[in-house]
Amino acid sequence: MKIEIMSRDTILIVLGVLFTLHTSAQRVRDLIIQNPTYASCNYDVYPDSVPNNLTPSPKGKKPFYISHYGRHGSRYISSRSGFDTPFRMMAHADSVNELTPIGDRVFDEMKLIMDDTEGRWGELTIHGKEQHRQIAKRMVERFPEVFSGDARVKCISTIVPRCMMSMGCAMVQMKQMNPRLRITMEASQRNQWYMNHQDKKLRRGYMTPEAQKAYDAYISSRLGNSRLMELIFKNPDIVKEIVDEEDFNYYLMKMGLFQQNTHLRQNTYLQDLFQTDELYQMWQIDNALWYIQHGACKLNGGKQPTSQRYLLRQLIADADSCLRLDKPGAQLRFGHETVLLPLVCLIGINGYDLATDNLDELEEKGWWCSSVFPMGANLQFIFYRSGPKDKDVLLKVLLNEQEATLPIPTDCAPYYHWADFRSYCLEKLK
Repeated sequence: MKIEIMSRDTILIVLGVLFTLHTSAQRVRDLIIQNPTYASCNYDVYPDSVPNNLTPSPKGKKPFYISHYGRHGSRYISSRSGFDTPFRMMAHADSVNELTPIGDRVFDEMKLIMDDTEGRWGELTIHGKEQHRQIAKRMVERFPEVFSGDARVKCISTIVPRCMMSMGCAMVQMKQMNPRLRITMEASQRNQWYMNHQDKKLRRGYMTPEAQKAYDAYISSRLGNSRLMELIFKNPDIVKEIVDEEDFNYYLMKMGLFQQNTHLRQNTYLQDLFQTDELYQMWQIDNALWYIQHGACKLNGGKQPTSQRYLLRQLIADADSCLRLDKPGAQLRFGHETVLLPLVCLIGINGYDLATDNLDELEEKGWWCSSVFPMGANLQFIFYRSGPKDKDVLLKVLLNEQEATLPIPTDCAPYYHWADFRSYCLEKLK
């Protein structure tokens, strides 16, 4: 048997890869330590500030057009069911005198949250309004050429009130910065076919038997929380007859983290009940499910991102039309995370087109849904040229206002040739 000895360079490369994978896996936990709401995935809160570290414009070119799709800002939970699950369990335990002193405090906090949320299900919060004002402010400050003079800003929202409110807040901010802007806003059922398309066939078929088996195996060691049960209930073993440990742990954790989106964000009592590893495990459970639902998961055929094929075609068609204009301005769209995430996966931004049947690979390979779609998440395509006659249009992609990569070759990173990007997307859409 021939034994091949690796060279020193090869060993260093292998060690480097192993180190990268290890540190990548550790980084999610570190992010949760710094920001516990990262563990709540699509309930995560958009950052209050964003580093202004963009690469300067390519030589001789300047930004002239922006195409955008953004998620609504922070909202109240969309329906009562998410809070009702742990609340009803607590109410039942309280009725039979099974709450510890800590449990009594937890129940009081839950009542406060339920009272505050009543009648506001799914509404944009004060914090969500401010997020969109700040995102719009930074957009104008970063790309003043696009918003100068009487530039056009065309805005389209889905027909959901929180999205329309997000659009309105952004436009009020822009109008304050430049009163001459020609702004149009629209929210119509006529645009739903691409602004919020939910492919029913894909949605029905995402959890194949193979995917269900892999998901169940993945989450089996990450469910439940006996420590929490002992903290809140006098007799955990008896209370298990009326309290589902797995559901209670999961939904109470979500309830606590969700408050960072509301005016109750300074009250972290429920959030502080949980240890970092417990939050981390919940993130792993959710991240895997979001991948199966919207990522290029091999366990269900890998077609889930194509749910946003109509939106991607519309983005290209809109850009083709606007690039013919001397001063096209901006086209801004306001929608939902269940559109933004698969769109990012469909295009392959930052490696989110990852295709695997191994859920344990998601974390080490950087498929972290929380980094894509916090409340207020946005995708910006910034177009550059030297003038209206310049045929070599470049674009840069910003995911949540930070420069992103595309899976296509370029000689001017982080910029890409529009012709290359357009061809790549159209080929993929075939």
